[in-house]
Amino acid sequence: MKKIFVLIGIMALILGASQLEVKAQIIDGAYKRDDVKSRKPTSLPYVREADVMWRKKVWRIIDLREKMNQPLYFPSHEVDGRYSLVNLLLQGIKDGKLTAYDAKNDDEFKVPMTYEQVKESFGATTRTRKVRNVDTGEITEKVISGEVRSEEVKQFMIKEEWYFDKQSSAMNVRIIGICPIQEFYRDDDANQENVQRRQVFWVYYPEARDLLASNEVFNPQNTARNLSFDDVMLKRKFNSYIVKEENIYNNRAISQYLGSKDAMLESRRIESSIFDYEQNLWEY
Repeated sequence: MKKIFVLIGIMALILGASQLEVKAQIIDGAYKRDDVKSRKPTSLPYVREADVMWRKKVWRIIDLREKMNQPLYFPSHEVDGRYSLVNLLLQGIKDGKLTAYDAKNDDEFKVPMTYEQVKESFGATTRTRKVRNVDTGEITEKVISGEVRSEEVKQFMIKEEWYFDKQSSAMNVRIIGICPIQEFYRDDDANQENVQRRQVFWVYYPEARDLLASNEVFNPQNTARNLSFDDVMLKRKFNSYIVKEENIYNNRAISQYLGSKDAMLESRRIESSIFDYEQNLWEY
């Protein structure tokens, strides 16, 4: 009889503990969602060099101020486990999951950077800055602490290669690298009249795919179908324009030989030439 009471007592304790565990589980929503962090990037097909009939490298700009690209800019701080693209890259570099490469001299991923060097590239050093007092109109000096101002990243540069694969008879693209572009004002520009731009660092995109695939981008139309950052890039869910193509003149940018409206038309011409190559291979 004593054994029966002991067993009943043990079962009651187990049941009570399980009930407490159920009560402790909080689901922030109508249902329990799968763990996004366990997602893996979609495998890309192998490409043989002998099957590539034509290829072209281009560099394009994604402007985060455009409405279509704003899901890559927001949230400015972590919300429900979501990060902006630049904050996600910075966190990956800080945790050792990604390698940053120096963007000052080239975009060929030659010189690795530490997280401290990335902060220096952002200008995250304590310095004195001249600021105009709104009330008095006088110029005063203000000490700016060394913080990474990720909200100043308003553009991303994408390095990619387009190629025609005769095995699949299709034009495909592979992203090679991604680079945040920071917009800032010099310390002596108190009125903030001349905006400056600089490429902060490069990230080798194939290395970043695991991290990008395990983090979601907010979908304004349907949050039940949020895409990952890797999905956005692979499915081309962003708006951009070409600023450079590989060429004989040291891969010079369009802005080095054209400006204003002519530069825009040249960007569209390069874009059209990529798709026209595929169309011209077919007979109708």
